[in-house]
Amino acid sequence: MRLKQLSDQLDGEILFDELTKQLYATDASVYRILPSAVAFPKNTLDIQKIIQFATKHKIGITPRAAGTSLAGQCVNYGIIVDVSKHLNSIFEIDEKNKTVTVAPGVIRDDLNMVLKPYNLFFGPNTSTSNRCMIGGMVGNNSSGTTSIKYGVTRDKVLEMEVVFSTGEIAVFGNEIPEEFFSTAKKETAKGKIYNSLYALLNDEVIQSNILKEFPKPEIHRRNTGYAIDELIKGEVFKENGNSFNLCNLLCGSEGTLAFTTKIKLKLDNLPPKETIVVAAHFDSIQNCLQAVQPMMEHDLYTCEMMDKVILDCTKNNLKYSPYRFFIEGDPQAILLMEMRSHSKEDLLNKRNILCSELEKIGLAYAMPVLQNDEIDKALELRKAGLGLLGNLIGDKKAVACIEDTAVALKDLSSYITEFTALMKGFNQKAVYYAHAGAGELHLRPILNLKKAEDVILFEEITTAVAHLVKKYKGSMSGEHGDGIVRSSFIELMIGTENFEVLKKVKHLFDPVGIMNPGKIIDSYSINENLRYVPERIEPEIKTLLDFSDSMGILRAVEKCNGSGDCRKSEMSGGVMCPSFRATQNERDTTRGRANVLREVLTNSNQVNKFNHKEIQHALELCVSCKGCKSECPSSVDMAAYKAEFDYQFQKENRPSLRTKLFAHFDHYQNKVGNLKPLANFIFSNSITSFVIKKSLGIATKRNLPLISSVSLYKEYQALKKQFTNNTKLLYFFADEFTSINDASLGVDALQLLFRLGYDVNWIQHKPSGRALISKGFLEEAKSYADENVAIFKNTVSKDHPLVGIEPSAILTFRDEYLRLASDKNSAQSLAKNTYTIDEFLASEIKRGAITKDLFSSEPKTIKLHLHCHQKALSLVKHTFELLNLPVNFQVTVIPSGCCGMAGSFGYEKEHYEISMKMGELTLFPAIRKTKNDVIIAATGTSCRHQIQDGTGRVALHPVSILNHALL
Repeated sequence: MRLKQLSDQLDGEILFDELTKQLYATDASVYRILPSAVAFPKNTLDIQKIIQFATKHKIGITPRAAGTSLAGQCVNYGIIVDVSKHLNSIFEIDEKNKTVTVAPGVIRDDLNMVLKPYNLFFGPNTSTSNRCMIGGMVGNNSSGTTSIKYGVTRDKVLEMEVVFSTGEIAVFGNEIPEEFFSTAKKETAKGKIYNSLYALLNDEVIQSNILKEFPKPEIHRRNTGYAIDELIKGEVFKENGNSFNLCNLLCGSEGTLAFTTKIKLKLDNLPPKETIVVAAHFDSIQNCLQAVQPMMEHDLYTCEMMDKVILDCTKNNLKYSPYRFFIEGDPQAILLMEMRSHSKEDLLNKRNILCSELEKIGLAYAMPVLQNDEIDKALELRKAGLGLLGNLIGDKKAVACIEDTAVALKDLSSYITEFTALMKGFNQKAVYYAHAGAGELHLRPILNLKKAEDVILFEEITTAVAHLVKKYKGSMSGEHGDGIVRSSFIELMIGTENFEVLKKVKHLFDPVGIMNPGKIIDSYSINENLRYVPERIEPEIKTLLDFSDSMGILRAVEKCNGSGDCRKSEMSGGVMCPSFRATQNERDTTRGRANVLREVLTNSNQVNKFNHKEIQHALELCVSCKGCKSECPSSVDMAAYKAEFDYQFQKENRPSLRTKLFAHFDHYQNKVGNLKPLANFIFSNSITSFVIKKSLGIATKRNLPLISSVSLYKEYQALKKQFTNNTKLLYFFADEFTSINDASLGVDALQLLFRLGYDVNWIQHKPSGRALISKGFLEEAKSYADENVAIFKNTVSKDHPLVGIEPSAILTFRDEYLRLASDKNSAQSLAKNTYTIDEFLASEIKRGAITKDLFSSEPKTIKLHLHCHQKALSLVKHTFELLNLPVNFQVTVIPSGCCGMAGSFGYEKEHYEISMKMGELTLFPAIRKTKNDVIIAATGTSCRHQIQDGTGRVALHPVSILNHALL
């Protein structure tokens, strides 16, 4: 009732249903706490009202941005306040003074895209930079790969507007002593804090203890409680000191002191454009670390390390396995060293000097030099480290607890030697990766936190490492924050006297204790509130799809570690996650859906554990784009989980007539037979089509797809008789979408293949089953898969491939059939020799079998949009290279995500608006900007329909364009 009253007072909203609470019960840490409610404020006044309510009722409030915290900072009881949805404005860009003022929900990479035209950028660069937000970076004092050159977030924060636990607003920034002492005399919240802080810290004994016990000053990456060591450097306390700025204390305080509403940042000029990366390979971790200090004597922009565990995790990842192109042999560690300059000559000189020294010290066995987009791929491989660790199959995971330690660079090699010995004592082989050049490695033990003995080990290892870090006067928390996992060690790290000072600082700001309670001060226990209940009885869940590669669907879902890659915006490119991009709701992220699936499947008491409305609501807007299958570093495959859910849910809940019709569209349309003209009249007539759409729940603004009047098979037979001397044998998969609704495209494809000299064979086969899979009719889809595998297994081979047009259909052979087919070996063999027509033709071009002189030289400008399944399961470059073959074709790939149609999704009346919103993110605006003589190319049938409905433009499949250009 009280929360309802608060909700009525807000411009934003506050939700307290079970689904929302489950979505926000976890972050990227090992912890799970169910909150009382989740608030989505629209402005600072909303935040004030929420805080005043929390103070009155003594309810904790926890700020949350992207929710990528590794230490449990943004999970809690009470009210979670999500700033990501509405508080994402860029208020001011001051080009002259190189500053920007933003709301806390602005995404770091999106900000830098806005700043790029000004030749400015915000330097700190975390591995989560395409979805992490400035508010979270300030809360954690984030740093990332570039800290050795551009510093940490604390170095960049000039001003902060915050709300105190009283609801009062204050602004902090650089202040000279006169301003500080003037403010300290005032009876405002800010004045009282200044006065009390001065009284507390202006004590020689306290300052001496701080200098004695806090991490070494040369360790730039350090949080470890509140940064009172930074405050006492100010000229308020020290003659000729720095300007006093309380932002130094607030930065890294994890929302435990005040709630941040506005941040002014110092910017840097964009780095020099000329860049290379030397990727030094080592046969041991020790050799790699010994090389770090001498390499840091060079002018490096980044110095990042990956170990063999991380590298091995990339081998079977759809997105990242191609990024391994530079790896030579089987290194135990790779050191990525980035160098930049304004001139190529100077850069070459820097490279030669660095490589000469590397050879001289004799620790690396290979040192390939990367350039241009090779650099981006290698650095992406490193940045994906956290998510890639989720690819460890089973219950043992690389656990975040000691992953944030930082020591002085000169101590790094010795520290790691002792650390490795320590881990051996625990029978552990840890994972090593991250910021070697800054003295920080993300070291992780491999533990099964479902087992009580490993939960005990979890705390024992963290405690032992804390003592080791203290020995080197390092920081237990370099950039990931204290949160739940490290807060209980702060007193050990800085001493009891200093910890008592921190308690007093906390009380000054938050006397009632509502600001993110349980973190830093009065912390929760490290081994309580864990995501998994130790020694639970593991649920046995039978599925029709085969999830044995993840040891079952529950463990497949549990691969999601919360890293939040699915929250990146359309500005960052890629496909994942289109529904979130349209709604900005956590429920519509891959992570959110995985959280709900995990919660329900784990805790359900029903015989059919899928029979829950919560899962249905979470999956409702999932368009099965498969973006997560390739773009999620943990390879979470939500499209597969959704298909399984739909199948299981429909066992207890009868599917609608519309669902049945969409699933079996090919069956019903094939029954039309000789009545195609009548059917097409009914589908296209405004009156009759309106009746059909209204009665079935189809969006009235949609055009119903018509049935092709041409028989594709008859056209094939005619071509087969015409081209009798072709020798290169391939098998043609006539998918149901092309055969029934787009036969003219099928004709173009067949003509192109025959005219290029290929002996095209069409064996009668079953439909792909794509629509059945999408709607959860898995038993029928399985029968199709089994029949198609049986039909093609003894004919299709490396020399005689299976080629298809519609990506969503032909790629089922490489994806769902591997989970559906009874004959697994044959399905896997068939998958290796199955190609989209784009892939096949591109490979033939590469082989030299198709040359540009076969095509017209007439100039054409083409804008290309690719089907989501191609982006996820294939590569954009195949279609791009294919269309670039004719000499005067100018092809540009539209950097779009999902078009929004997604099969039948966009036809469903309740999904029409969100479908069009997905199209409006990137695709529609890009097409509207093109001139009428520019050809729009799109590989998917749904995509072409969506483009026509959304822009009025007709899009062509690339093979149609090439067929018409063939001489």
